[in-house]
Amino acid sequence: QVHLVESGGGLARAGESLALSCVASEISGGSFTINTMTWYRQPPGKQRELVASIARDGKTNYGDSVKGRFTISRNNAKNTVSLQMDSLKTEDTAVYYCKMTQITPKLAAYWGPGTQVTVSS
Repeated sequence: QVHLVESGGGLARAGESLALSCVASEISGGSFTINTMTWYRQPPGKQRELVASIARDGKTNYGDSVKGRFTISRNNAKNTVSLQMDSLKTEDTAVYYCKMTQITPKLAAYWGPGTQVTVSS
């Protein structure tokens, strides 16, 4: 069972930057392989939406609303994914969730508990 923990959320003003991180660990200490790492967000009163994803080979995909402002990166050796958020806007306010798709030892998807990002004007 893989456990995800997000960090780095908080409060920022519009135009400022924040960085999020998510680390995966196997509760029993066994080995595992993560394929896709993804950040989602859920703004207040709205549905969860894709922010950015990154494949194991480094190929990235971004939601239209964050293109050019957010950058996703990963460290395969440490099973971590980061999200650099620049030029923040008030509409970026949301709970941000990390999701990882495991391919070994079995196919599975895991979610983190979420971290709050609040951007004020």
